[in-house]
Amino acid sequence: MKNLFVCLLLAIALWADVDLTGKWSGTFEPGDGQSGTALLMLTQTGTEITGSVGPDEDQRFSIQKGKIEGDKVTLEVENEGHKMHFALVLAGDHLKGEAHMEAEGQTRTAKIDVTRSK
Repeated sequence: MKNLFVCLLLAIALWADVDLTGKWSGTFEPGDGQSGTALLMLTQTGTEITGSVGPDEDQRFSIQKGKIEGDKVTLEVENEGHKMHFALVLAGDHLKGEAHMEAEGQTRTAKIDVTRSK
């Protein structure tokens, strides 16, 4: 029982030290045989995440709502009436998951895989 309690405290301490602040880059794959680049510029304050996402330094969109809960990261971005929701999982310096875009009554899904730039 004591070992379980110690493990739980250690796990809580590790998650409390997570900071996503920084530049994350990798791939964005919309599933139609194409792939592109992804760039996330993130700032974390507590569990809140702000910043921008896009394909590169020149084309980025502001995060409207972002948060981290445990290893789950969610981001919401809107550009010209198009909403994009990111559902990512953090593993070390690696974020991986899906982006769902809603536009003109249609939903599209893409895979995203980014790592923290050093």
